[in-house]
Amino acid sequence: MAHIGIIVGSLRHASFTKKVAQTFAKLAPADLDPMLIPIGDLPLYNEDAEVPTPPASWTAFREAVAEVDGVWFFTPEYNRGLPAALKNALDVASRPYGKNVWAGKPALVVSVSPGAIGGFGANMQLRQSLTFLDMPVLQQPEAYIGGISKLLTEDGIVQGTQDYFALIIDKYADFYRQLKK
Repeated sequence: MAHIGIIVGSLRHASFTKKVAQTFAKLAPADLDPMLIPIGDLPLYNEDAEVPTPPASWTAFREAVAEVDGVWFFTPEYNRGLPAALKNALDVASRPYGKNVWAGKPALVVSVSPGAIGGFGANMQLRQSLTFLDMPVLQQPEAYIGGISKLLTEDGIVQGTQDYFALIIDKYADFYRQLKK
């Protein structure tokens, strides 16, 4: 069984992005075990804080990322880019230099926005960082979830959109299996 970390870039309790991530987790096949890795309590990365001992939250986060086999990133878009909390999480787990715990983990990027272009800017910005962090990223289908407020129901997310999520998950599962042969 593959343990898949879920990183949600929105810290808001009732975030649309978190609802999408929760739906993905429910739709995951039996051989993928998704688990949320929270980022909300990570202090901003400052290399000076590494010495003599890094903050406990950094250490716990790094250990959690190190233990997963792949990562699903869910990001909102703030001002045509990814949120600071998500960028900070990338930085925390890629440091200190030479101890990048993201490296080699197959990744999925899903951006969520109430706007029509579905967080394109955040999606592309995140992909750029993941390339540098040595994370192979699923290329197709791209996952820009636009107009999210129209896709929500009292019970969750509309069925047609859930079907699209299932397709993305199936493609990721194939991608993951191919890389981990």
